[in-house]
Amino acid sequence: MIRLKNVSKEYTAGEPALRNIHLHVQPGEFVSVVGQSGSGKTTLVKLLIAEEKPTKGQITIGDWDVGALHPRDIPVLRRQIGVIFQDFKLLPQKTVYENVAFALEACGAPNKQIRTIVPQLLKIVNLEDKADRYPAQLSGGEQQRVAIARSLAHRPKLLVADEPTGNLDALNAREIINLLLKINQFGTTVLLVTHNREIVNGLKRRVITLDRGLLVNDAEVGKYVL
Repeated sequence: MIRLKNVSKEYTAGEPALRNIHLHVQPGEFVSVVGQSGSGKTTLVKLLIAEEKPTKGQITIGDWDVGALHPRDIPVLRRQIGVIFQDFKLLPQKTVYENVAFALEACGAPNKQIRTIVPQLLKIVNLEDKADRYPAQLSGGEQQRVAIARSLAHRPKLLVADEPTGNLDALNAREIINLLLKINQFGTTVLLVTHNREIVNGLKRRVITLDRGLLVNDAEVGKYVL
């Protein structure tokens, strides 16, 4: 599913953000990526979604050579990767239904398909009864669930969750993690990028640890040890 071969990313100043990363994530895995601020977690996410290109090395996701993609192919790749962010990135003037539908509308999906898919997605995240609400009328946890529903609009094979619980209290954070586990059970590969030690240690899943741009630990059943 995801393979990084000798990947490094250097910016114009300071130390490299990532250095000589070798990593392989199998289809259907649930993997946590942890590390302190400045460890390279955000850079890794940007490389995976082709927001940045590696300075050296190769990144492949499925059959895609991400670093070699032509700009016109990047949107096609991104439709196969669901991404969830800490700040939700919902459109405040659109309802829950419209926020989820927008991901399909932007790609030219027909209205009939949208009317079929959106209710299915809202059912997955248990928000069928709030389809007509606006983001400001929802709790933080509910807003993140809308974002998750939107990220699933194209039935991605990979879901990248970048600090998805960073703005949530412990109860809502646990609900979001349980939802990610449910999605993983459907067969979707999940890459959870987080600094939340309690969540990572409770998952008892594979943990990849970054430190100052280096991959310093990769444990099949790991803990956040830094």
